[in-house]
Amino acid sequence: MRYSFGGDEHIFVEVDVEMSLEAFFKSLSMTNAVRDSRIRGVTEICPANASFQIKFDPDMIAPDDLMREIQSLEGAADAGDGRLKTRIVEIPVFYGDPWTHETLMRFRERHQDPNGTDLDYAARVNGYEGVQAFIDAHSGSPWFVSMVGFVAGLPFMYQMVERAKQIEVPKYLRPRTDTPRLTVGHGGCFGCIYSVRGAGGYQMFGITPMPIYDPRQEISYLRDFMIFFKPGDIVKFKPVGREEYDADVEAVDTGRFAPLIREVDFSLEAFQANPGATNADLLGVLHG
Repeated sequence: MRYSFGGDEHIFVEVDVEMSLEAFFKSLSMTNAVRDSRIRGVTEICPANASFQIKFDPDMIAPDDLMREIQSLEGAADAGDGRLKTRIVEIPVFYGDPWTHETLMRFRERHQDPNGTDLDYAARVNGYEGVQAFIDAHSGSPWFVSMVGFVAGLPFMYQMVERAKQIEVPKYLRPRTDTPRLTVGHGGCFGCIYSVRGAGGYQMFGITPMPIYDPRQEISYLRDFMIFFKPGDIVKFKPVGREEYDADVEAVDTGRFAPLIREVDFSLEAFQANPGATNADLLGVLHG
C-alpha cells in the first residue's frame, strides 16, 4: 500500500494501481478496521475502488500518529477472508431509450464515432455482433458496487466476470454538459448510474425508472436514507421495454415500486475459483 497526506486533514491510501475485487476487499478490510478501532480524531472514512481516504481532526491527533495507527492495521487487512454479507438488487433498464438517445445525438461531435450511437460503439469495440448481443452481455452477469460518490448516490460498478470478458469502453473524447438523471453509463471498466442530471463523459446505454437518490426522502424505499447504494452491493440489470418502464415510473410516483432485493453471502475465494457458478448462485437467490 502507498500512504500519503492529503493536506492537513486527510490521509490517502492507495491499495493497488488497478481495480480488482481483491483490491476492493483489502480496502474494505482496512476501512472496517479503522472504523472498529475508534481512533480518536477520525471524522470520516471514505472507501473507493482500490483506495480509501481518512479525514481527521489534527487538533485531536497528530498526522504522523494517525499514519502509524492506520499502517498498523494493514496486517489485519491482509488476513481478511474475503467474505461479505451483502445484498443483490435487480435494476430495470430501458436500453436505447429516447432520452439518452436524444442527448447522445446532441453531443456527437465529442464522441469517438459521430455516425453511430453509444450502444453501437460499445458493441463494436467489445467484439459483439450487434447491439442486442451487447445488451445481453451487459445485463447477463451481476455487477459489484465498489464505490459510491463523485456526486451523491452515484454507484461505480465492476462487472463480475473473468477479466478477459469484462466490458471496456473509453469515455467521450470531451465530456458532455448534460446527462439525463438515472442514465446507465459506462467508462473504462466501470458501469454507473447517474443519480442526478448533469455533466458526464461515460457512454450512455439506457435509463432506469428506479431513483437511487432522494434528498427529500419522499420515495417509499428511500425514506430511511436518501442514498440507495453502498459499497459491496451487487446489482443485476433487467432489460425492460417502454411499457414496463412507464409502469415502473408510475409505481415510483405512487409509492408502489418495491425494488427486488435479496440478502446474500459473497465469497471472493469462491468467485475467483468459479465466477460462473458464483453468479448462478447469486441469481438463484435473487429469483428463487
